Amino acid sequence: MTNVFLKKCFVRRYVLVACVVSFFLMATPLLAEPAKEINPQERCPVCGMFVAKYPDWTAQIRLSNGSVKFFDGVKDMLAFHFNPASFGAAGQSTKEIWVKDYYTLAWLDGRAAWYVIGSDMYGPMGHEFIPFGSAGAAENFRKDHKGTKVLRFVEITEPLVQSMRHGQKMR
Repeated sequence: MTNVFLKKCFVRRYVLVACVVSFFLMATPLLAEPAKEINPQERCPVCGMFVAKYPDWTAQIRLSNGSVKFFDGVKDMLAFHFNPASFGAAGQSTKEIWVKDYYTLAWLDGRAAWYVIGSDMYGPMGHEFIPFGSAGAAENFRKDHKGTKVLRFVEITEPLVQSMRHGQKMR
């Protein structure tokens, strides 16, 4: 009887652990890798600039249909993210966002990054959201470069993006 009882307990624990693991796998979206190669003729869908000319500033979005859009900076990527229909992607939504850490140039999940605004550092299109992989790096940059604020992705709004784009639009 004891063996049967122990086997049932083991099976129940196994099923419980499997359920918990499955829940977390379903709740956490699995990100693909960012695209590494950028065609030299690739143009930013927001401003029209050649993206490959600015490799340190490159950002990218993977859309719900699986296609990847490249941008010459985070600001244009955010403008696209908030309104893809305005830039030729009607009916699409953002599946993944990738940005480069300002210091390391490593690709980061754009939704998990920290962004400095209002600094004295300009990107290819002027004022820019400067991405970092940690709060500490973002805060150090903010202090060193007279930034006004450190933001998380969820704090960035379309009106803020548009205010930073004012006077900078090429198209």
